[in-house]
Amino acid sequence: MKIRPPRPPRPSVSPFPTFSGKLHDARTATAIGRWLGAAITVCFITGVISHYLQHPPPWLANELPSRPYWGYRVTQGLHVASGIAAIPLLTAKLWTVYPRLFVRPPLTSVRHALERLSVAVLVAAAVFELFIGLLNTVQWYPWPFSFVPVHFAVAWLLVGALVLHIAVKYPQIRAHWTLRSPGTLELPADEGPDRRSLLTGVAAAVGAVTLTTVGQSFTPLGRFDLLAPRHPDHGTQGLPVNRTAAAAGLAGVSTEHWRLTLHGEGSSYELTLDDLKAMRQHTVTLPIACVEGWSKSARWTGVRVRDLLERAGARPGAAIRVVSLERRGSYRVMEMGGDYTRDPLTLLALRLNGQVLSLDHGFPARIIAPNRPGVLQTKWVTRMEVI
Repeated sequence: MKIRPPRPPRPSVSPFPTFSGKLHDARTATAIGRWLGAAITVCFITGVISHYLQHPPPWLANELPSRPYWGYRVTQGLHVASGIAAIPLLTAKLWTVYPRLFVRPPLTSVRHALERLSVAVLVAAAVFELFIGLLNTVQWYPWPFSFVPVHFAVAWLLVGALVLHIAVKYPQIRAHWTLRSPGTLELPADEGPDRRSLLTGVAAAVGAVTLTTVGQSFTPLGRFDLLAPRHPDHGTQGLPVNRTAAAAGLAGVSTEHWRLTLHGEGSSYELTLDDLKAMRQHTVTLPIACVEGWSKSARWTGVRVRDLLERAGARPGAAIRVVSLERRGSYRVMEMGGDYTRDPLTLLALRLNGQVLSLDHGFPARIIAPNRPGVLQTKWVTRMEVI
């Protein structure tokens, strides 16, 4: 009987594409990782500022500063711009490290296990965070959870995973921090052109998406604002509108029966629109900056909030609660700390750019305050209460 020799084992075939070469090495990954780390750091810090300005804890609510008046415009513009810039950077980083995501065996040591865990959490959190953040800029929410608390929580998870990843990979990061090979003064001839071409292409992609979106907040670049969901010059009375009166269910608001009710510490009173117009009017130039990343400065005219509070017998710098005519909505009731109420730039505005407020911009009256997220610049104000 003829005995056949045993067949050699068939080589395992990965179901995933395989890449190799100098553009997938640690040096290229580190170079792109520096840029990505910087973008995520800026995005995280400005995001924390944005969150606590929108949703301050009780111990912070009365301590939030109203100056610089342009503060929120800058930090939120940087937040959205750095988040958008991180998308091509993350894509390039994942392409560079792709071969290492499916190594076999998957775990070889405790340190390797920590590295794999940090990478898994880091990649998942980064992709999820940038994805939902990008959709938020166009106000599209195809998910069942509330965006703000989830986005904030995952941001901390992302930063924690990033810190763990850097700690585990620190020896390699330190060895490959510069583009030069260890012990040499220049890149090897066979590595330099390809790596430089890749990094130049990534930089160009980041520059392109930034240039075509940042104009929604940095208005000197507004003419290049091709990909952003908002253009600062498009909208009623020269200002964009996020939530229209129709969306708020207020398409038929009339001033005939409208009253502003103000509850103070010692007294309460009501004012008609004519009463407000008869009071001393002030004009200020302030930006309105929205969490989606767009902002635009405008001239606002109205009555200082501190004058209204003084008339109600409230102490200087009293915190207030502002109530909108809206029947529903996350921000129909807003609270404002003392630094805002005592600031002479904080108005109950009646006019915008020299014209009576349109209904979409909050007619008959709305709040405008410095260094404040747009969602807290309450429109269609009907009641103010001293807290």
